[in-house]
Amino acid sequence: MIDNVPKIKHTNGDQFFLIAGPCAIESENMALKIAEKITTISEKLKIPYIFKGSFKKANRSRIDSFTGIGDEKALEILKKVGEKFQIPTITDIHEIKDAELAANYVDILQIPAFLVRQTD
Repeated sequence: MIDNVPKIKHTNGDQFFLIAGPCAIESENMALKIAEKITTISEKLKIPYIFKGSFKKANRSRIDSFTGIGDEKALEILKKVGEKFQIPTITDIHEIKDAELAANYVDILQIPAFLVRQTD
């Protein structure tokens, strides 16, 4: 299954795979620094790695909480991380309309468990 992820490396062992990154994309510099450090470690230890960062945080409990730097700006950063380090990227989506937009920038879409609930 993991072999089907674009740009994934080190899949020939019995290693776990790592999904890691910032909770939310706050800046390009921050995302690139995190990706560089984790990529270096995952390369050294031969761990399959997927960079994760939310392009927007819609599941906040307070209305005045930080929700992001702008959808396309954050998605462009995720795309740049994937291209620069040749690693797969993942982001979470919160609304159906986000799926098509985000799919143009990242390799994998995630639906947070918080949002998987029945509404009447």
